[in-house]
Amino acid sequence: MQNLLNISNSNILKNNNLRVYGNIFALIVLFIISIFLGYPNFLKTQNLLNILRQISYTGIIGLGMTFVIIAGGIDLSVGSITAFAGAIAIITINVLNSIGVSVYIGVAFAIIAALSVGTICGFINGFFIAKGNIAPFIVTLGTMGIFRSLSLFMADAGEFRSSNVLYGNIGGSSFLYIPIPVWVFFITSFALSFVLKQTRYGRYVRAVGCNSKVAHYSAINVPSIKLITYIINGFLVGVSAILISMRFNSVGTSTFGINYEMDAIAAVIIGGTAMSGGKGSVWGTVIGAIILGIINNMLNMVGVSPYLQGTVKGLVIIGAVFIQRQNSNN
Repeated sequence: MQNLLNISNSNILKNNNLRVYGNIFALIVLFIISIFLGYPNFLKTQNLLNILRQISYTGIIGLGMTFVIIAGGIDLSVGSITAFAGAIAIITINVLNSIGVSVYIGVAFAIIAALSVGTICGFINGFFIAKGNIAPFIVTLGTMGIFRSLSLFMADAGEFRSSNVLYGNIGGSSFLYIPIPVWVFFITSFALSFVLKQTRYGRYVRAVGCNSKVAHYSAINVPSIKLITYIINGFLVGVSAILISMRFNSVGTSTFGINYEMDAIAAVIIGGTAMSGGKGSVWGTVIGAIILGIINNMLNMVGVSPYLQGTVKGLVIIGAVFIQRQNSNN
């Protein structure tokens, strides 16, 4: 049984590599087209860094979503968790600042609070899905409403603004001219790629996504594997919430994290991860996020209304899934 599992995982990795190479080719073609359509502004360093910064927030969430989808799940609540975790971070900072705690300690506790909230929310999703055996769509659709409404209730549908200047300064800072969120995005990508490809847990995630019953008969603890994917996803949502709230030094509970689930899922699907589970890669998601960022940037440059960008994303998702289905049928 273990040999069959190893052979299956080997074939999946080969297919994932082919998908990544195909996505790289698509990215190169899109980049060349963007150079011509957006000349001379597209190739400006500031524009390219802005693209990377913008995709980092939802891209980090997409990395966690990759594990969830490969394991056969889905998470529609990531946008609401982002708002909830970000709101808790700002509340923590303001409370500590009001009692005279050092700004450095305030930032540290805000980060811990946001990561804890994101992780707990991910655990709640995973518990009801893995242990309660409820469909992921139903659970995360419900928690999407719960976490968003909690955020709105705490701020009376308004916004939380940080009283800690250091918190906002960190969000706008760079290291070696590259924005901090970009560093976090790519460092996290390297770490999670290693986990997915080189660890036993990564192999188990793919096995559960391919066929949970076979994985169970292979002595894999399927509920635990699924639960951990949602915990990872929740933790990364907390990371993203920190970075975005730092960037604006505030959280508008009615708009913060809106449509992040769509952007994260789109990046994963464009990156070649199968919605049916079992197949996918972290670097495919990274490329998918970059492709999506370039498309959004080009739509802005050519003057397409921002209200139509959701249409483009929707068409891209449908097209990517359609191509996946056609390839699987051949």
